[in-house]
Amino acid sequence: MLVVFAHPDPHESVANKRMIEAARQFDHVKVHDLYAAYPDFIIDVHHERELLLEHDVIVFQHPLQMYSCPSLLKEWIDVVLGKGFAHGGGNALAGKICRFVITTGGAAEAFSQTGYNKYSMEELLQPFELTALLCQMRWVDPLVLHWARRVSDEDREAHAELYADWLCHPVSEVV
Repeated sequence: MLVVFAHPDPHESVANKRMIEAARQFDHVKVHDLYAAYPDFIIDVHHERELLLEHDVIVFQHPLQMYSCPSLLKEWIDVVLGKGFAHGGGNALAGKICRFVITTGGAAEAFSQTGYNKYSMEELLQPFELTALLCQMRWVDPLVLHWARRVSDEDREAHAELYADWLCHPVSEVV
């Protein structure tokens, strides 16, 4: 299992830091920190594709930023999942499991037609789902922690445990 972790300031994170600790406890999970690997944003596409080919479960863990992912992850998606490799004549990721694990700075209620953000998380994350489907990956509904900085330590810990449990049994939630 590969966790592609994209957080521009992981040392300031409270929720993602705890969740990555939970992921790193497992021998079968490789945590790949994009911001640590590519501080200059120059992505080694060949290396990244090799990592993808070595794993059957791909997790994208990141905070929601400007209703999307951090910029380095967007660049990674654009160049690594390119035409001829993962789609458009390539099917290197066909059948692999894909899940997004996301933290937000807003309350769950804010992500609705009547909420502050006007759209649900499902609507906001559709581009990621469509990307996974274009690459013929098996989509698992995202795991989202809302108000990551405002929830209690107990709630953050429970969320990290839920994540860890899923990391142990990822196939059980595949669509």
